[in-house]
Amino acid sequence: MEQKIADINKSIYSLCHNDDNLKEILYDLGFKDIIKPGMMNTAGRFMTLKKGAKMKHIPLSTIILALKESGYKVIGVDNE
Repeated sequence: MEQKIADINKSIYSLCHNDDNLKEILYDLGFKDIIKPGMMNTAGRFMTLKKGAKMKHIPLSTIILALKESGYKVIGVDNE
């Protein structure tokens, strides 16, 4: 099975568009608006994981760890 990739600099919309599992992970981390279609189609198109983490006061390291634990390869991190 191919490893899924999550680029923290891509928009949340583009990351979640075809990945319901990622949407669920982010929702559980505190991105509660992610399930609202209106928010996903507006703010989600320009909001990146990095910006969203800052806005929601969720440590980026927490998001990265949760994604890695769920089998994602996280890219776009400054200290890769």
